[in-house]
Amino acid sequence: MSALLQIDRLTKRFGGFVALDQVSLQVAAGERLGLIGPNGSGKSTLVNCVSGLLRTEGGAVIFNGSDISRQPAHQRIRAGIARSFQIPKPFASMSVIDNLCVPLLYATGHRPGQTRPGEAQARDEAFEILRSVGLDARAGEMSAGLTQVDMRKLELARAIAARPMLLIADEAMAGLSTSEVDEILQLLLSMKGRGIAVIMIEHIMRAVMQFSERVAVLVAGHKIADGDPHEVIANPDVQRAYLGE
Repeated sequence: MSALLQIDRLTKRFGGFVALDQVSLQVAAGERLGLIGPNGSGKSTLVNCVSGLLRTEGGAVIFNGSDISRQPAHQRIRAGIARSFQIPKPFASMSVIDNLCVPLLYATGHRPGQTRPGEAQARDEAFEILRSVGLDARAGEMSAGLTQVDMRKLELARAIAARPMLLIADEAMAGLSTSEVDEILQLLLSMKGRGIAVIMIEHIMRAVMQFSERVAVLVAGHKIADGDPHEVIANPDVQRAYLGE
């Protein structure tokens, strides 16, 4: 499979601290990648560099054949990269459905063959996305009143509404109950049916193993493993650094 996302020797420093040290990684179209590592390993820094929230000091980010290393975040969203955050950030003063209409109206229609919907079409598409994540009954409610798990569903729904080719899910299950984790996991697994590649950052290993077609491990800004999930977890270096001996 050809790479949808190619990260080539990415380097990021904060003053004298090297957060990422020449990290290289690829993600194929439609692939499910689990990205794991201990706290402070550089996972969030890496995805912030990919999504455009941070600028890098070295290396390149190639997406869908184009070098996007210097593009601002909004251009990367329009190119097809969406992300969800560990702490959901909906437009609290808007209804649930209007939260989806914003990306549909302003983040889509910028890629070849993709058309931007009109307001009526955007509302219809938003409602169908809400139906797919189980929030259609709450479409007219204010987003600030949602439960924690429904906030996570809305966060994923807003990402879907941007019509991405790649979704980065940053600890979408943190703090949820076992049954709620299963709900979010099923939504992430369903992305493949939409043709969306997913990078999932997660500490819940049960979810990582069930979700991932491939697992990459970061430790102290270095990639120490990348491959089959069971082989990666059995790697002694990964066990020492992440799982404990």
